[in-house]
Amino acid sequence: MKSKNLNSMILFVAALLFITGCVPNTQLVREEGEIQRELPNQFPDYKVPLSKGEEELIDYSKPDDNAIPKEDNGQVTKIKAPLVEKPSDTPWEDFFSDVNLKNLVAEALKNNQELNIISQEINISKNEMMARQGEYLPKLGFKGENGIEKVGHYTHRGATDSTTEYEPGKFVPEDLKNYSVGLTFSWEIDIWKKLRNATKSALYSYLASIDGKNFMVTNLVAEIASTYYELLALDSELEIVNTNLEIQEKALKLVKLQKQAARVTSLAVKRFEAEVLKNQSRRFELRQKIIQMENKLNMLAGRYPQPVQRNAKMFLEIMPQNLADSIPSNLLERRPDVRQAQNRLKAANLDIKVAKARFYPSLSIEAGVGYESFNSKHLFMSPESVFYNLAGNLTAPLLNRQAIKADYLSANAKQVQAVFEYEQTLIRAFTEVTNQMAKIENYKRSYRLKLKQVEALNDSVEISNVLFKAARADYVEVLMTRRDALESQIELVEIKRKLLDSFVTLYQSLGGGWTKDETLTE
Repeated sequence: MKSKNLNSMILFVAALLFITGCVPNTQLVREEGEIQRELPNQFPDYKVPLSKGEEELIDYSKPDDNAIPKEDNGQVTKIKAPLVEKPSDTPWEDFFSDVNLKNLVAEALKNNQELNIISQEINISKNEMMARQGEYLPKLGFKGENGIEKVGHYTHRGATDSTTEYEPGKFVPEDLKNYSVGLTFSWEIDIWKKLRNATKSALYSYLASIDGKNFMVTNLVAEIASTYYELLALDSELEIVNTNLEIQEKALKLVKLQKQAARVTSLAVKRFEAEVLKNQSRRFELRQKIIQMENKLNMLAGRYPQPVQRNAKMFLEIMPQNLADSIPSNLLERRPDVRQAQNRLKAANLDIKVAKARFYPSLSIEAGVGYESFNSKHLFMSPESVFYNLAGNLTAPLLNRQAIKADYLSANAKQVQAVFEYEQTLIRAFTEVTNQMAKIENYKRSYRLKLKQVEALNDSVEISNVLFKAARADYVEVLMTRRDALESQIELVEIKRKLLDSFVTLYQSLGGGWTKDETLTE
């Protein structure tokens, strides 16, 4: 009889394993970890050969290629600038030489509210990882119990208790109390690595949250630097407008004297006066933009509006150096968003294994030992009040497989989604770097040509003044020449700002902005 029952039990367990082992056959769009978009080894080269006109205007072999103009009583001074060769290998503390900018970035990394919010998300991911680790480990606990129970008189247990003597002449009481103290133990044997894979998935999610913070740090550093350079550019524009305004006011006085001498008409006076008024209005517009840029920097730094410490003349002394002829594309692996997408993909791969393991039977061990009695004075009597239990549980889903199948299919879809997101991140990163490299090259050449234009227009201003005083040029030529000179100087400052912004963005695109000690290795 016992042999027959044992055979029946074996057949039942075998059938159970067969039924629950049938996992739905879902064809993955992508195999685990498979990336179909191969990253090119090098970024494309967008350098265009010099045209004949550029070769005649600019001698690129001269050491003053990176010179920039500095207004000083109408004269142009050329200044060489400190340069960086490999932006991706340089932490932001070394990349920026301006002390005021360094202090601003350091304060923002400490006080920026959005960055602090992301830091709390990291703590949440860390706690989730700790919780998953706790599920994998055995559970040992202490249990104490005190209760009372009364069973019906005309029941099997009630009739048995009323006739049972636990001591001579003493029967089990009708109001049965229960006192119990002991230890409980339970442990799910991780046969299919369900718990271990869930723990590793939580680890990758935690690493992804750290990379998300690093990505935020990168963007924050780049935004502060770009805004700071824009503020310095506005300061330079304001200085140019003020300098030209002083010259124009002197010219207006001269034209008024010439009108008194009947050398010009009142039309010339009004035209010069209108030009002065236009630049006076322009000065207030620039001041408003400066206030807005200062407040933007203050907001990024997590502080209330206040003056931003800066040296406006530093803007005229900063110029990026030529980049290396070729930049390997594997530098994109430094980008926090690429690392974040990688970790999310790893977590998605493990989530599929966790969801798949739910179809299989789970084995757990439960045990307990302690003292139990309905009378407190007998609670710690040995061996009468000692209890213990040991059981192994084998459970498998039978009726709720549709819900498990839905979870498995969702995990599969999320894994495919993570693959596409990783490929999209790589393509976006590669495109951003390519755009910035082309932009730097084109803006540097545009800057050099614009510098030559400023020099030519400054010379034409001097010539027009001489001709006007000698009555060989009319006031319209003088006005237009000075207006063109002013606009070219402001355009030069704007091109310089865009050039610096492009270099900062390239530094950001290649993974700069955060240091190695801010990340966590596996």
